[in-house]
Amino acid sequence: MAKLKPILKRSSPRRKKKEATPEDFGSRGEPLNKAHPFYFGFFAALGGVLAITILRAFASASQAILLIIISLFFASGLNPAVQFLQKRKISRSGAVAIIVGLVIGFVGLFIWVAIPPLVDQVNSLLNNAPTIVDNLKNNATINNLNQHYGIVDALQKKVAASVKDGQLVVSAFGGVLGVGKAVVSGAVAGLTILILTLYFLVSLPSVTKVAYRLVPATRRDRVSKLSDAIIYRIGIFVGGQVSVAIIAGFFTLILGFALALPYKTALAMVVLICGLIPLVGHFLGITVVTLIALSKSPTAAIISFIAYLIYVQIENYLIMPRIMKRSLSIPGLVTIVAVLLGTSLMGLIGGIVSVPLAAAVLLILDEVVFPRSDTN
Repeated sequence: MAKLKPILKRSSPRRKKKEATPEDFGSRGEPLNKAHPFYFGFFAALGGVLAITILRAFASASQAILLIIISLFFASGLNPAVQFLQKRKISRSGAVAIIVGLVIGFVGLFIWVAIPPLVDQVNSLLNNAPTIVDNLKNNATINNLNQHYGIVDALQKKVAASVKDGQLVVSAFGGVLGVGKAVVSGAVAGLTILILTLYFLVSLPSVTKVAYRLVPATRRDRVSKLSDAIIYRIGIFVGGQVSVAIIAGFFTLILGFALALPYKTALAMVVLICGLIPLVGHFLGITVVTLIALSKSPTAAIISFIAYLIYVQIENYLIMPRIMKRSLSIPGLVTIVAVLLGTSLMGLIGGIVSVPLAAAVLLILDEVVFPRSDTN
């Protein structure tokens, strides 16, 4: 038998893949001319729209931003006390708990002791406001001015119309519903400030540490030292201002008992609140105290005015330096301008915040801006 030859399969030649020709999208053009008016106008308009949007967003959230600023301010003010306890081998959380507990306890004790007589005296003050204004005529000078210009008569009619049927507070807040809204919003704002202050106080070192990491490493040390100095100055100012305001309130209470002035607790509270306002606070306090004392007798008004004036000098030259230890060293003109601008923009809170912020700005100018300009 003939051997069958194996059939060899011819290997078919491999077909070469056709290389995909790239699609022609045309050649690249020249880059955009950034100096072209259209380019400039487009991005300028886009930046303007973005800026307006951000400003409107800030305006819409102004109340929340104000609460955050107040909380940060209080946290900075309590931070030196927390650091004092930390130096006594107490942990940060433990020190915060002690300080916050002391503050809440003091506020609770103050409310329990001072609020009931304060409410009674404020109600009595509102009810007797027309009589107090009428008693101003007992002063010969004021009575002479009233006869020529009718100042006291006009004031008496205005006060009598305002406190008619005990509706002064209700009308001031826009009716009964307005009073309810004011009470609820005040309680919510106070609770929010308390919680935010607690969180900021606990996490202040970690927050600043994360913020410092955003700065380049070559400048991180200097920025952190400047920022810590600003926080320290704010803390010293807040703590000192609160302490001085409390002392001013106690002084007014003692003065009221010594001269048997009416509405002693209400006067002390007014002076305490006025004492928190730098520069202009005591002008408001001395005006209120003198007017209330004048309703009793001109002699009591003169004694109150002189005693308050002497206390202000003692506070400025003895009490304030001892409490703050290290002054903020702000020129008088800068203080006046800062308080006026802060009060105009943010009211009472702006007046309180403006002075330490001015001190922070001066620190940055002295350490950053001026040395750079002097070397150029």
